[in-house]
Amino acid sequence: MDRLNAMRVFVTVVDLGSQSAAADHLQLSRPVVSRYLAELEDWVGARLMQRTTRKLSLTAAGQETLPRCRQLLELTDELHNAVRQPDDTPRGELRISVSTSFGQAQLVDALAAYVERYPGVKIELQMLDRTVNLVDERIDLAIRTSNDVDPNLIARRLSVCRSVICASPAYLRIHGAPHQVQALSKHNCLTHAYFGHSLWHFEVDGEELAVPVQGNISANEAMTLQKAAVAGVGIAMLPTYQACAAINSGELVRLLPEAKPRELTLNAVYTSRKHMPATLRSMLDFLVERFADEPTWDRGLV
Repeated sequence: MDRLNAMRVFVTVVDLGSQSAAADHLQLSRPVVSRYLAELEDWVGARLMQRTTRKLSLTAAGQETLPRCRQLLELTDELHNAVRQPDDTPRGELRISVSTSFGQAQLVDALAAYVERYPGVKIELQMLDRTVNLVDERIDLAIRTSNDVDPNLIARRLSVCRSVICASPAYLRIHGAPHQVQALSKHNCLTHAYFGHSLWHFEVDGEELAVPVQGNISANEAMTLQKAAVAGVGIAMLPTYQACAAINSGELVRLLPEAKPRELTLNAVYTSRKHMPATLRSMLDFLVERFADEPTWDRGLV
């Protein structure tokens, strides 16, 4: 039995959800796919999947076997690439997950520069406003803004993520500007569903302050809040990587510059340092260089 091909068939069946879909993808007949699965189960010594007419589900042995098959296949591909590419030029595919706001505001431009430098790399970008499971969703790299890193993942710091309080000139003409952070409680504040939904944290003159806020619009994505702020609906706390252009153009006015909202860390997270593909390593190095400790979007922020 060609065990590597059997592992590839097994992984493809799991990823695509059926033997027929895997057969089409791998350009194999359905009986050949079934034979590979049966022979792999014989070699492992356990049943890997429960197969019914409606769906496939992994057994406990299958759940243990799947990540190991992925690792062996990745190592094999890496070995082949190393032999074929003595110059170590990054090639292959990367699946990257990122929030919609950071993806649109900063990451797309960065990836455009990366693929221009390394045209042999293909990137599939997943812009999702939720925390993904890297293993289950086959994500090679995730960009996350948080001070709490999952201990089961490896994190590489890219930069700092700062926020600003801002509103449109139209809103300020009608409602006036708050001159102290405590006054935010009296304004219509546009809040993020997952970050500071009802309490905004600041540092003012070295003192930590928490201000209760409320408003008539909440969203799970920062660009939506920015558009509402530009439209004059209320005051928003927005990441500088996104809001800097609107502030510098005058669409939004920065408020309370003496108050520093809580800073977060911009991290690149992945599953393991072992057998890291050259493409993933080059992407990490590229992003670290691109997003320096003092990010370009914070320079000259008015």
